[in-house]
Amino acid sequence: MQTTTQIFDYAKWNGQLAELSKKYQTASPYAHIVLENFLNPEILDDCINEFNKLNETDGWINYTHYNEKKRGLNKLDVLPEAIKSTINELNSPEFLQFLSTLTGINNLQKDDFLEGGGIHQSGKGGFLNIHADFTVHPHHRNWQRRVNVLVYLNKDWEEAWGGKLELWDKKMKACEVKVLPVFNRCVIFNTDADSFHGHPEPMTCPPDRFRRSIALYYYSIEDKPFRRATYYQARPGEGSKKIMVKIDNALVAAYTEIKGRLGANDKIISKILRFFSGKKK
Repeated sequence: MQTTTQIFDYAKWNGQLAELSKKYQTASPYAHIVLENFLNPEILDDCINEFNKLNETDGWINYTHYNEKKRGLNKLDVLPEAIKSTINELNSPEFLQFLSTLTGINNLQKDDFLEGGGIHQSGKGGFLNIHADFTVHPHHRNWQRRVNVLVYLNKDWEEAWGGKLELWDKKMKACEVKVLPVFNRCVIFNTDADSFHGHPEPMTCPPDRFRRSIALYYYSIEDKPFRRATYYQARPGEGSKKIMVKIDNALVAAYTEIKGRLGANDKIISKILRFFSGKKK
């Protein structure tokens, strides 16, 4: 890959910003937008090739507990060139300005820790229950989480396999938007206390296919940020799951507090969550 290759076409996207910003900020069930052909497809092809070689890389975190089953890697120093370059572009001052204009949120901050983000992978049976994200960065206690950017890397993804990102209304009564995670599709959305989303149905893709994404989160600096851990919700009709969801929420909240105060390792805590949730690898 040539390091001078343009990853994000600023001329193209900045030329549409007035229209895109209005669409974003008036979207339902909360501020969001779905953008096609978001990045240079050749760069994302390189990202996919690198992804294929990362399966045995140290640093993968197994997020496997009652409310989710996926893997994540958020260590910039072990990520290969194309993936790292893409993340660095999406954390650049130019992209942050694009994002601030799109969302109407000034002075967005990148996260060099890639806390909870980086790259994600889910295989057959993978899922992520409906939730609202953690609201404050565990290592920057005045950083309020504001925006998610998800870029999907899945070529020839079949709808029957599932894995659609679901955006639910703020009262958790109904899913309003479903987004198939296909190649070079980007979803950007506000991460408020009631921005409920996920892909809750276990996927049925073949064992050798994976739902992959680059996931980046952005923050604003606040004097008194609203503080809460990731908050999972049972869907309507899932009354039998509410108790386990509640227990898992308590475990996640305890983990988030320990992590923020003591700098606990994600890999260690994920093993504890998996043990108490009765989940296997």
